[in-house]
Amino acid sequence: MKKILLIDDSALMRTVLSDIINADSRFQVVDKAKDGVEGLEFLKKNTYDAVVLDINMPRMDGITMLKELQKNKIKARIMMASTDTKEGAKVTMDCLDLGAQDFVHKPDRASECRGEEFGKLFINTLAAVANSRLPVATKAFSFEEAKESRKVVELVTKSASKITGNRIVAIASSTGGPRALQSVIPKLPKNLKTPVVLVQHMPEGFTASLAERLDSLSEIKVKEAAEGDQLQAGTVYISRGGKHMHIVKSGGKSTIHYVDGPTREGVRPCANFMYESLMDSDYDEVCCVVMTGMGADGTEGIKNLKSKKKVHVIGQEESTCTVYGMPKAVATAGLVDQVVKLDNIAQEIIMHVGVN
Repeated sequence: MKKILLIDDSALMRTVLSDIINADSRFQVVDKAKDGVEGLEFLKKNTYDAVVLDINMPRMDGITMLKELQKNKIKARIMMASTDTKEGAKVTMDCLDLGAQDFVHKPDRASECRGEEFGKLFINTLAAVANSRLPVATKAFSFEEAKESRKVVELVTKSASKITGNRIVAIASSTGGPRALQSVIPKLPKNLKTPVVLVQHMPEGFTASLAERLDSLSEIKVKEAAEGDQLQAGTVYISRGGKHMHIVKSGGKSTIHYVDGPTREGVRPCANFMYESLMDSDYDEVCCVVMTGMGADGTEGIKNLKSKKKVHVIGQEESTCTVYGMPKAVATAGLVDQVVKLDNIAQEIIMHVGVN
């Protein structure tokens, strides 16, 4: 049974979340704290399989506590409980930068947490975090660091100008993805010969902040994909949270189209839909990249895509994944052409699709 520390300033919310956690036989809340000060003291004395951490609290909030954990060199698997306002989404991105593995959007009212849908999402996210790799580096990326990391791929870029053909890059990521993507997207050059489409499992309201964060670190343009966007080379299109992103032909152009509907693989957006929508596209080849994440999203979609298209699949190497779930699933299915460490994914993408 996994031991959980719960940190939340609301006594009612602590009770409700404890009930959700303890109802699953895999987990037990062994300690509760009402703010970051108490939570930090618990973590100085004990170890836990996962910590559920509220963001907005008196005395010490969640983001300050993450900084204190860094300062005290305390490693912990952290799941943030976040709000869905624009400011809340930005703060959540900051928390992921500072080492939190994942987050769940917590409704404002404790009564809304008792619903079946929230309970399932909460437990699935907690399971991913509790089974994740402990964070190694928790220093937030800066533009200067991203710029420095681009030098690694400059030599690759020079030799990638001879690649021909109409190609596209399609990336899938989940738990640990927002941070891992900072080791990939900022290294891609603005003259990349192809568009990049990306599904990161996130709720509505958070993908715009992820796109803004990655765009601020990158030379390549990064945006939250909008309905009707026509895919352009040298641009990364991140699927909006809460909807399934498809790439369809419209007016002879590859265009973003969103579809409402139930979750698939327990998630929305689902990468399987993105991959399958490329089956009828005009692209000669699809470079699929499957990165850190719980579950098997991407496997079925790539398998179906391979029946219609030439596909090159890059799977993230196990030791560099926060959770080795999605990359393991595609590897086990025999779909992977390359297994690549996180820091080398960008250069492999460039070598495969080329630059202008």
